[in-house]
Amino acid sequence: MGVRLRPLRDEELPAFIEHGRTAYARDMVDQAGLTPEQSEQKAENDWARLLPDGTVPPGHHLFAVEEVESGERVGSLWIAERSSDFEGTAAFVYSIEIDETFRGRGYGKQAMLLAEDEVRARGLSHIALNVFGGNEIARSLYRSLGYTETAVFMRKAV
Repeated sequence: MGVRLRPLRDEELPAFIEHGRTAYARDMVDQAGLTPEQSEQKAENDWARLLPDGTVPPGHHLFAVEEVESGERVGSLWIAERSSDFEGTAAFVYSIEIDETFRGRGYGKQAMLLAEDEVRARGLSHIALNVFGGNEIARSLYRSLGYTETAVFMRKAV
């Protein structure tokens, strides 16, 4: 079965924001070593900056990932156009998530390939993303799609 992307509907945005912010905070505790208090504050600040007042700014594109045959929503994808000093404007994947009950079926890979089509259609030539070091499933997916690591952040508690 395949997937398609469709723009997120206005009425879906509040749930997307709440779920995404909560998952981001949880991932920072589980995979980045932040305390729950630190992760909550960072998540609140980052999401408020990126989606101010719960609105989608120009250049940000939020999608529902849907199964083609059933039309059922199986996940979400958030990409945005960002400028960098060395690449010009590129796409940045802020989040991709396939709902837990649909994982392991190749939907994430298909959604990322569709994201590449979206990026090319917008005239951009690069996609960048961040992934937590402990998220081996995501890292493996990105490597299988030809992504290369451009930076690795490390730390040690002493």
